[in-house]
Amino acid sequence: MLNIGSVVLGVSDVRRAVAFWTRALAYVPRDAVKEDWVVLVPASGVGVPLALGLSRTPAQEHPRTHLDLYARDAADQAAEVDRLVSLGAERVDWNLYPADPDFVVLADPDGNRFCVIDTSRG
Repeated sequence: MLNIGSVVLGVSDVRRAVAFWTRALAYVPRDAVKEDWVVLVPASGVGVPLALGLSRTPAQEHPRTHLDLYARDAADQAAEVDRLVSLGAERVDWNLYPADPDFVVLADPDGNRFCVIDTSRG
């Protein structure tokens, strides 16, 4: 039987991505950071590893896969979005929002899209 070992993001600058994602998620490098690869793991020991690999292709404007980061409620979501933006994320003018979205689309410093979800809305 297989299971997911890690989620991998392509990035143009591994060290910059490490700086963002370690602060965004309270993750730490599992091993030494290389110029082209690193695996980040939760500092708490609980959670899915996030691997960052050097990529020469640009981030997709409408990616087929992305990360969903869960917030407890709307207030937590707003606070987390503000925190992530202060760390270097950017708000994305997302043209695919539904009428009453429970998510906010952001981009990391490499342009990789991810969402912050208000999980209180079910």
